[in-house]
Amino acid sequence: MDRVDLIPPPAEAAASADGVAERADAYAAAPLLNCLLREVAEPLPRPPGGDGRFVYRLPGDGSPGSGRLLRVRGTRRPAEPEEYTAGAWRRLGHTALVELVAEVLRGHTGLANHELPAEMTDSRDVVAAMLTARARATPPPGGYLRSEQSLLTGHPHHPAPKARGGGPPAGWLPYAPEAYARFPLVLLGLREDAVVEEGDTCALDALGTAPPGYRLLPAHPWQLDLAGRELAPAFADGRLVRLGTTDFEAWPTAAVRTVYAPERDLCLKFSLDVRITNDIRRLWRHDLLKLRRTDEAAVRAFAAGGGPAVRRPAVWLSDRGYRTAEFAFEALAVLVRDGLADALPPGTTPLLAAGLVEGFDGDPLAAAADPAAWWEAYLAVVVPPALTAFADHGVVLEAHLQNTLVAVDADGTPVRALFRDAEGVKLLPDVERAAGWERLVYCLVVNHLWEVAAALAERHPGFDPWPAVRRELGRHDLPEAAALLTAPTLPGKTNLLLRWTGADGADARYLPLPNPLVR
Repeated sequence: MDRVDLIPPPAEAAASADGVAERADAYAAAPLLNCLLREVAEPLPRPPGGDGRFVYRLPGDGSPGSGRLLRVRGTRRPAEPEEYTAGAWRRLGHTALVELVAEVLRGHTGLANHELPAEMTDSRDVVAAMLTARARATPPPGGYLRSEQSLLTGHPHHPAPKARGGGPPAGWLPYAPEAYARFPLVLLGLREDAVVEEGDTCALDALGTAPPGYRLLPAHPWQLDLAGRELAPAFADGRLVRLGTTDFEAWPTAAVRTVYAPERDLCLKFSLDVRITNDIRRLWRHDLLKLRRTDEAAVRAFAAGGGPAVRRPAVWLSDRGYRTAEFAFEALAVLVRDGLADALPPGTTPLLAAGLVEGFDGDPLAAAADPAAWWEAYLAVVVPPALTAFADHGVVLEAHLQNTLVAVDADGTPVRALFRDAEGVKLLPDVERAAGWERLVYCLVVNHLWEVAAALAERHPGFDPWPAVRRELGRHDLPEAAALLTAPTLPGKTNLLLRWTGADGADARYLPLPNPLVR
């Protein structure tokens, strides 16, 4: 699929513009509302015989009743926002919602921010472009890639989860997983005296043939577009040469900069100089330099149970090594990750946890005939390995929705978890135990289990997912896990306030959320 295949002709785009605009508004409003309502709003009691809407008071000047009133439909994915003004409820489109959020945050924090509202708008416009392109594209084959490329909403508690740096769609749409993109990788020759690498990178040498005195270095096409000016001198003096493209196509996964090539069972992670959610998605030097230590700790934690790997409830997808150029250490970095074939029990299909929350064709969460049995099987493969890695090995997994795959059997029952991304892993005592536990609770329970539980309950009305979570946590001889069952609150990350106040992308600040685990 080349670039032009993803961009509809003007006449076709115009014919469906109204429907796309409405859907894009809804997709973009839900996570923004989730942030606003979680981080700064006060829920108000619902009147008897209400119309199914939830009413909130937004921060005011501190005097009683001074805040503006906002109401929405739904809780997991809030919709149809309305503001009470001049004695009546007024519907807010996405533009008006962004304006409202900006006004509220300026008053609440005392700070101005012109960048984030632009990102909110960009995120919405990106969704519109994705919807248009997706309608004309062919979905990927198989459940795994469909789950990775399903995330039109994306991070459910981020104000601009789909922002792509503000550039025109022609620049990023050919590489968007949400638009079912796939593309060959660019092959570069990197002069041997400029090569920097660590770990196992032999998979890169199998991608083609480098000329004498050079080593192969694959690149993401968008990576080269973004770093073109920085790399121009190296192409001019011969430190870099273009060798064509791979003879296979790679599919971008939910992380955008990570791709998977099914023909080679090859997973590669690249640097992209663009902000996606909270960070510029470069492979940062400081993370690469500690990669081997972090990854090896995770490998040991998952291998410690002994016995054949095929029987383990979870595996770690190792970030084996990286290769880059000395003169463009971060811009040209590529990381080699374990493929999927050796990590899966026979007859199973890996699915992205975030895809289960979003929903896709063949989603076993929605199709589960017995949601209680499905959920117990899910918890059994996801929770114990994360707790054991922390308790026995001091490894704090970033076990959120986008870093967890769940292998399901032919009936859709979870049988194994696959955890990935050493970049997000923390080690004790590099971080204090309390801070590491807080991070694990946020990633595993709040970001991950809470969202899957809510999706399961929504699709199977009447099902209560939390007793099973309490039972699973109660099986583990870990003081922090026992305390979690009675703690009044859980940590919720404040992505809206983090971005509004200009915090570093790697920062994590939490607010207390009512703990659904408490009976």
